[in-house]
Amino acid sequence: MAQISRGSEWHRWEPHIHAPGTVLENQFPVDGWVQYLTALEAVTPKLRAIGITDYCVTRSYERAKSYKEGGRLPDCNLLFPNIELRLNTGTIKGNFVNIHLLVCPDDPNHVGELNRFLAQLVFGAFNDKFACTPSDLIRLGRRADPSKTDDDDALRHGCTQFKVSLDNLIDAHRDIEWAGENIPIAVSGNADGTSGVKEAADATLREEIEKAAHAIFASSLKQRDFWLGHGKATVNELRERYAGCKPCIWGSDAHDLSRVANPAEDRFCWIKGLPTFDALRQACLDPERAYVAPEPPHGPRHPRLSMR
Repeated sequence: MAQISRGSEWHRWEPHIHAPGTVLENQFPVDGWVQYLTALEAVTPKLRAIGITDYCVTRSYERAKSYKEGGRLPDCNLLFPNIELRLNTGTIKGNFVNIHLLVCPDDPNHVGELNRFLAQLVFGAFNDKFACTPSDLIRLGRRADPSKTDDDDALRHGCTQFKVSLDNLIDAHRDIEWAGENIPIAVSGNADGTSGVKEAADATLREEIEKAAHAIFASSLKQRDFWLGHGKATVNELRERYAGCKPCIWGSDAHDLSRVANPAEDRFCWIKGLPTFDALRQACLDPERAYVAPEPPHGPRHPRLSMR
């Protein structure tokens, strides 16, 4: 009975947070890891699951993982990689749709398996092909701008150039069994995601992107209601058009110390169940188990409550 009770609790997740040295838009102090970890440890409500996010590569996650193995982040039960990629699909603002790979860390070799999967994602340019690996991203950065002689500069530039096609992502996710079992795909539902895809002409493309996703990064009541089947589309319509309902999750997307686990308007992410990756998997099957608000729901279910 105690196990059932704990499995019914809501825990705070931070599934989208960058770390010092993040490849792009790094506004953390030089050698800012101690300050960063201290800020995470001081957060209230406590973070039970943290998705360390970076563009295309795993180095930020690996650094955070080594600190946790050394005793930092003691209240965090689950630390996992969140790899942020850009699809080769434009948005109204002239950017590209952001997509996230949320990776289960249960396999001791999950970093190796993740990098094996990333190596299957390919960007074509300059009559050449570039895989989503550090060496190829550096090579891409230098091909795009020969002045980038420093490896870190070339990597950053390569990450800004690299875009993956939806077909490539779907095919690799389907063909590599480990990826299908351990990497839920999340897409941004905001202006840098599918809501930014030009309406009318690209409506079908937008639906295909959302259909491929297992979760949506969104914090509004309207979006949560839609993806639960309480909005314009019924549950059956969501099944037909988008392969089912989707959980809405949210994070601070911090690129500096002031925003660490500090999303606007306290839009905290809560997931029901023990703070393990299986709770996220379960939320993908039962999206009402994910919730965005300053506090978790009080009571068994409040599917229409969310952040206004």
